[in-house]
Amino acid sequence: MNRYLRAALATAAFVVVLLCVHYAHIRFLRVDVVLYAALLDAVVAIVITALGLFLFRQAAHFSGLERALLVLFWAMGGYAFAISVPTVVDRSLSFYILEKLQQRGGGIQQARMKDVFINEYMVEHRLVDIRLTEQLQSGTITINDGCVRLTEKGQNVASLGRFYRTHFLPKQRLIMGNYSSDLTDPFRSSAQQVDYQCR
Repeated sequence: MNRYLRAALATAAFVVVLLCVHYAHIRFLRVDVVLYAALLDAVVAIVITALGLFLFRQAAHFSGLERALLVLFWAMGGYAFAISVPTVVDRSLSFYILEKLQQRGGGIQQARMKDVFINEYMVEHRLVDIRLTEQLQSGTITINDGCVRLTEKGQNVASLGRFYRTHFLPKQRLIMGNYSSDLTDPFRSSAQQVDYQCR
């Protein structure tokens, strides 16, 4: 058996292990943040697959560089899985729209979509609770005496995100039939006076 076929079989084994580990994790263990849990699953799957190669004496068929490249490839695959599958399904407003349309018989009046987001999406997905939980676990916010505050890490992440949004998101993005730069500076129309800031 040539090394390319062995590498393909080893990678297939990694995929199977990753899916099994991920399923067991979400089915039987507690999860704080979906993305972090999926990344941990990828690391566990890499370790199990790599150990399997050694235990079944398959690792000897690869050079040190090839083994390192296999692990790197699996790591990229695990990262892509974590970002593209559980995290997208968990966070995606686009998926929610499709699921909500399906739930409501396949169609919702366009003029009422805003009501759906405010009255159903926010409640059904516990949007505020889950996003605050994620930020607390990430160390970007603190909550004290009912006040949500950015940490220094949060300030840095927010500044980086704002910089990227301003300079690297499309300046002419299609939004409901018109090309606009609205989303490169979504705060441009924000209210100047608000009453919800912490004192």
